[in-house]
Amino acid sequence: MRRSRITAYVTSLLLAGGLALTGAATEAQAATGGYVALGDSYSSGVGAGSYISSSGSCDRSTNAYPYLWNAAHSPSSFSFLACSGATTDDVLSGQLGTLSSSTALVSITIGGNDAGFADVMTTCVLSSDSTCLSRISTAEAYVDSTLPGKLDNVYDAITAKAPNAKVVVLSYPRFYLLGTTCLGLSATKRSAINGAADYIDAAIAKRAADHGFTFGDVRSAFSSHEICSSSSWLHSVNWLDITESYHPTAAGQSGGYLPALTSNAS
Repeated sequence: MRRSRITAYVTSLLLAGGLALTGAATEAQAATGGYVALGDSYSSGVGAGSYISSSGSCDRSTNAYPYLWNAAHSPSSFSFLACSGATTDDVLSGQLGTLSSSTALVSITIGGNDAGFADVMTTCVLSSDSTCLSRISTAEAYVDSTLPGKLDNVYDAITAKAPNAKVVVLSYPRFYLLGTTCLGLSATKRSAINGAADYIDAAIAKRAADHGFTFGDVRSAFSSHEICSSSSWLHSVNWLDITESYHPTAAGQSGGYLPALTSNAS
């Protein structure tokens, strides 16, 4: 009886050790698994320069946070699929092909183009305060009524295709430093645009949390580096390359977005 108890005890220790080793192996595999970068221009790196010629109109930059994270961490594979102008439907139709059970990390910024980001900014730059505020109100109504379902579709698809991945959903920054003298848009417009950024970020954060994803908030990192600050990490209107307007610079990618991904990737 005593011998059998000892045998059972030893067996239980071996089983526990085996489970622990299996768990460690799984964690090690996840740590060295593939990284897939999805999303829109904030993830492709529009505004950061040094665009990869083969990416065409997607404007993927070697200064973008996904490229920088890959260089620093050397995952087993890297798939850089984020594309300028992408909507949630574009992610679903063209960016999910490399996701698999071996994908360990997924990053994404998405939703701004669905809500009409470019048209909001064009309207606010060219029109009156009241017209700007009206366009922002329309965008926020879309964020309330339609965007959550669009995000759910994307997040569900990511989970289905990459069930073992850590998914980091990154926010959009506020654009303007308020309370300072600044040429260009009125204080009313600047405040409303910042409020719109917070509005869409809150909606994205809620959907990400409900899917068990991590929300990487860049707004604190961009604080004091908005447009109108002395060291902006965002382009204002760039008439030489209008697509870069209101997008992060290389410094915004490395100083704002990269730390948000790095701190949330593990």
